[in-house]
Amino acid sequence: MRTEAAGAAFVLVLLAAPWVFSSSLGLNLLTQMAIAAIVCLSYNILLGQGGMLSFGHAIYSGLGAFAAIHVLNAVVLPVSLVPLAGGLAGAGVALLLGWLTAQKSATTFAMVTLGLGELVAALAWLVPQVFGGEAGVSGNRVAGAAPWGITFGPQLQVYYLVAAYTLVCTALMYAFTLTPLGRMLNAVRDNPERVEFVGYDARRIRFMAVVIAGFFAGIGGGLAALNFETVTAEVLGSQRSGAYLLFTFLGGSGHFFGPVVGAVLMVLANVLLSGITKAWLLYVGLVFIAMVVWVPGGVVSLAGRLRWRSVPRYAAWVLAFAGLAAMVEMVYQLQLRAALGPELRFMGLALDATSGWSWAGATAVLVVGAILGMRK
Repeated sequence: MRTEAAGAAFVLVLLAAPWVFSSSLGLNLLTQMAIAAIVCLSYNILLGQGGMLSFGHAIYSGLGAFAAIHVLNAVVLPVSLVPLAGGLAGAGVALLLGWLTAQKSATTFAMVTLGLGELVAALAWLVPQVFGGEAGVSGNRVAGAAPWGITFGPQLQVYYLVAAYTLVCTALMYAFTLTPLGRMLNAVRDNPERVEFVGYDARRIRFMAVVIAGFFAGIGGGLAALNFETVTAEVLGSQRSGAYLLFTFLGGSGHFFGPVVGAVLMVLANVLLSGITKAWLLYVGLVFIAMVVWVPGGVVSLAGRLRWRSVPRYAAWVLAFAGLAAMVEMVYQLQLRAALGPELRFMGLALDATSGWSWAGATAVLVVGAILGMRK
């Protein structure tokens, strides 16, 4: 029931969000969030549902993006169907690579996907005729026919195309969790030996899961190709695969809509937080470690864990984190922005990275926050 309610809220937000965030930046962020939601949900088929820790998921979304941009340039499909070419490409690659990766589980599966991810990312630079080298491959989504006046030039039209795909893909992935195959994938995650004992082939189930996840990741990649109209080899890199893992876990891999929350956080971190501070990856890493240790259920599990009596403790830890962040920003100011001088603004306060008072103040905030946070 809670999942159905979350699904209804998801549909409502997806359809109504452009009316609230109607600026160009807002529509662009919403489009990226919807695309990331598809890819993170597809990743969670492997991680959350199948217990398969993959370090190479960007292979499917990235190659799907390249396939879509080439199909777009060839003008062999209507623009609205181009993402399906990305999905087919992702599934096709998963058919080839999944046979190898699904042979093993646990650590071996993770290591094989890591190796394949690095292999494909390196190959992309060796075949510039396909992947475009450093410049990548560009396309033009408004060059084709414009049925009913829909050119996909305005960002609002692109958003609603992405939203339509997101709704359909989300519904299909949720339906997959209810199928016998989806249930058996859970069983493979929990006890593969028992699955084999009752007559099912765990490797075949993992293989089918990889292919299905690759298809939806490819659709996400195809939508990204339409949105940005440029695809570079960066989309195949290990950093992209790591981001899918990190934010899917942060959102909550144990809940169906957890990856959607993670996708929203991923876009906010990549677009907004990275524009505020150069230390954004450090903060994301700290939050990830804290979530793994203390909140393994992800952000979606926080609602069930929050207690009013614990609010002062949470506020104390936020205070401690603010003190730590002030120290990090002063280090970055001295090491990376020395030409701008030692002064910086942090949360409305003027700090001097060379002043002992600034360091003492940040340290005091960190220590006091930590002491108050550790009190029972």
